[in-house]
Amino acid sequence: MKKITIEDALNYHSKGRPGKIEVIPTKPYRTQTDLSLAYTPGVAEPCLKISENPDDVYHYTAKGNLVAVVSNGTAVLGLGDIGPLAGKPVMEGKGLLFKVFADVDVFDIEVDEKDPKKLIEVVKAIAPTFGGINLEDIKAPECFEIEEELKKALNIPVFHDDQHGTAIISGAALLNALKVTGKAIETLKVVVNGAGAAAVSCIRLYFSLGVKAENVIMLDSKGVLNKRRTGLNSIKQQFVADTNCETLEDAMKGADLFLGLSVGNVVTPEMVKSMAPNPIVFAMANPTPEISYEAAVDARSDVIMATGRSDYPNQINNVLGFPFIFRGALDVKATTINEAMKTAAVKALAELAREPVPQYVVDAYNIKSLTFGREYLIPKPVDRRLITRVAPAVARAAIESGVARHIITDWDEYQHELDRRLGYDNQLLWNIRDKARKNPRRLIFADATHPRVLRAVRTVMNEGFAFPVLLGDDRKIKEVSARYNIDLGDAPIVDYRSDEQEERRERFAMLLFEKRQRKGLTLNEARELMFNQNYFGMMMVEAGEADAFLSGFGNKYSETIRPALQLFGVESGYHHIAGMYVVLTRKGPFFFADATVNEHCKSDQLVDTTLLVARELKKFNIEPRIAMLSYSNFGSVRNGDPSEVRAAVDRLHRDHPDLIVDGEIQANFALNSKLRDKTFPFSRLSGREVNTLIFPDLNSGNIAYKMMREIGNAEIIGPVLMGLPRSIHVLHMESSEREIVDMAAIAVVDAQ
Repeated sequence: MKKITIEDALNYHSKGRPGKIEVIPTKPYRTQTDLSLAYTPGVAEPCLKISENPDDVYHYTAKGNLVAVVSNGTAVLGLGDIGPLAGKPVMEGKGLLFKVFADVDVFDIEVDEKDPKKLIEVVKAIAPTFGGINLEDIKAPECFEIEEELKKALNIPVFHDDQHGTAIISGAALLNALKVTGKAIETLKVVVNGAGAAAVSCIRLYFSLGVKAENVIMLDSKGVLNKRRTGLNSIKQQFVADTNCETLEDAMKGADLFLGLSVGNVVTPEMVKSMAPNPIVFAMANPTPEISYEAAVDARSDVIMATGRSDYPNQINNVLGFPFIFRGALDVKATTINEAMKTAAVKALAELAREPVPQYVVDAYNIKSLTFGREYLIPKPVDRRLITRVAPAVARAAIESGVARHIITDWDEYQHELDRRLGYDNQLLWNIRDKARKNPRRLIFADATHPRVLRAVRTVMNEGFAFPVLLGDDRKIKEVSARYNIDLGDAPIVDYRSDEQEERRERFAMLLFEKRQRKGLTLNEARELMFNQNYFGMMMVEAGEADAFLSGFGNKYSETIRPALQLFGVESGYHHIAGMYVVLTRKGPFFFADATVNEHCKSDQLVDTTLLVARELKKFNIEPRIAMLSYSNFGSVRNGDPSEVRAAVDRLHRDHPDLIVDGEIQANFALNSKLRDKTFPFSRLSGREVNTLIFPDLNSGNIAYKMMREIGNAEIIGPVLMGLPRSIHVLHMESSEREIVDMAAIAVVDAQ
């Protein structure tokens, strides 16, 4: 992966609505009655209820799902003490992760106060607003005092993620590393390099798991914390070891576990070689580990290695923990997050990694298999089971340890509720890009003289999921990239109209002529078409000089579809192509088809479209649950267009009985499962939430997705072309940079 540029980062945070989070009403507000209920006079009623019974605040307000991410900006990432304002983007980012992974709402609170006692008073004063407090980026040793005092003073969960998040995730990895090596935790010899908040919390949690204090050597930037050291603060004094070791090199000899939470490149291969058999190395300095993965495995073939990086096995990533820990704590209205709850999270993560890995996780990383062992100690962040394993474990531990104010009795229903909370739009895009990244392909970008396309190209290069090929005027592309400061690296430029491409154009023209000579195309016409970027680019794919083609930003949709059909025809087994839009909503992703190709659909076209969409969703690791739309419900109108939909459904039920599909059905019944199940209990969609809509004609599909964009504030990805035997995809005119990148990822997955 290439480094993300300063411009990339600044544009992400500033374009459109500044920042990363917003507040959205959850109740109606459109009428005078709505407003009277929301505020005065109606709001007085819940106020009175809460004054009589303070716990009713969880029943009538958002407190129970609201967490404060609190920081004073004294230890922001690796940037140090940059202050509360400069730390705000990080806190907003934490809020975003809370929401997309566990549906926890967040207000980020940046406090201009370094005095720990005053900061404690500030947080205590605002605590009635929140169901939990997540302390973030507060420097040690003050962070220990702040968390400890707040936990004593408040009756809601208080959690310093910099300490406990890393401890919990690495603790799960440690338990599984011990299973792999057969080592006993009671005899484990541990070296901890770093004495900050995360290191202290890690080793404290390891003690609760069974590590013995006498087997631990901790180092700070000045060396080993031994009895000869003076001037140590009260926290470091707790970890002074009775040892003659002075340096990291001394401490590493014979060690079973190295836990690094310090700085990069401080561990040498020789140090790893000096460790005990089957050494466990957790090198978690970011972005540069204490020793690189390559150097560690070269030094010892028996090493078990984990880092904080996503491009190596066993990433210790806090996002595996804090969203789900708070989710479980909030759902039982816990008064604290105690050791039992943290240990429950550790064990839930460790146990999940030992289970068979779902195919969608394997597919996301584009590997043949993923099984518990040296290179898979902890779950992957894309694993959708995390919320239904970690949150219930934490909730159950809270109940059993006596800190829960709400007791869950139906755990199956609770798991269903957790599933319903999350739409999978975030995971969907993550899965697609990860799958593309694991096996990048050569992707041609047409319209490459436009700065928006070039910015998208740079993002694709940064993320590493394609090898871009730029199609267009060489001089203009370089001029635009220079003007907008877009680093295109070594991405090749193919100036298809230039004299240098004459031989290629002639070769492609002959290939095209062979394909179309009995369909009215002359050789001279084929030569002329090679000056058209769509024909030239697609012939590069046909000739094996590229794997996928993306066009349409600067021309009409039909100008890309037509050459694709002429050159490649329809995929074997189908009679029609179709187009699909991915519609990302607050309820998760929906898939609309055909909203782009077929004008008036007969039953055979509807069948092909449905089968193509179902296959496409399976590429995305999503089970298709398909409603075939009409203005009729199950035969209420016997003639006209509904009869075509009905005929298609009959064929699908007969020939593809395992496919979850039904219709003809009106959109409101399709999307409202309670209404549908009550009115049409016989439907094959009964008990299921529909995620795929098949429209009866181009008009309705096109209108629907555009209304969703403008009125429903949905994000649209597409159109995704289906049914072509090559990876050819079309952008809609004036696509955003993000939409281009998303389509590029889809094109690469299609090419795979």
